[in-house]
Amino acid sequence: MLKLAVLVSGGGTNLQAIIDSIESGKVTNASVGVVISNNKNAYALERARKHGIEAVCISPKEYESRDAFNQAMLDYLEQAGIDLIVLAGYLVVVPEIIIEKFRNRIINIHPSLIPSFCGTGYYGLKVHEAALRRGVKVSGATVHFVDEGTDTGPIIMQKAVCVKSGDTPEVLQRRIMEEAEWVLLPAAIDAIANGRVHIHDGIVTVD
Repeated sequence: MLKLAVLVSGGGTNLQAIIDSIESGKVTNASVGVVISNNKNAYALERARKHGIEAVCISPKEYESRDAFNQAMLDYLEQAGIDLIVLAGYLVVVPEIIIEKFRNRIINIHPSLIPSFCGTGYYGLKVHEAALRRGVKVSGATVHFVDEGTDTGPIIMQKAVCVKSGDTPEVLQRRIMEEAEWVLLPAAIDAIANGRVHIHDGIVTVD
């Protein structure tokens, strides 16, 4: 059984998709052990509590230095016996000490088809604003492993979503969430939990 830590800064819609998929049996061999947020007021923490999942706030603001925060986060994850870290709208940079310790055991969902509209500065609505400015006809979402770069880790799964005439960033964001993010993230977790994801020379294959 894969024990997940889901890290989230806001409302937690992707978290909800994971919880629903586990409870419905779409995702097997996995459970959410803890939901961690840097924001004590994040609704994601309430979502976790409603489903009997441990919910904790670990914020950089509570520590004297970023190194102290990073070490506290790593200590917590290790003590909790976490197998896979899932970044689901987490707006804190994951430190190298955690990436090293959880190599190829951290995944992230990004709301575009990487390598388009990704990297430093591309998060939230900014991704969709950039896509609409460029006039792309297709966008989507990507689940990837996390490495030391920003959105540069091996790609696990992608799903395309059509951009429609008249889309606003908010409308496109919602469509990508519903059609891609809430589908891909649970699917990737299920594939990892059941041993169907393999990495060779930085390329992922999924059985």
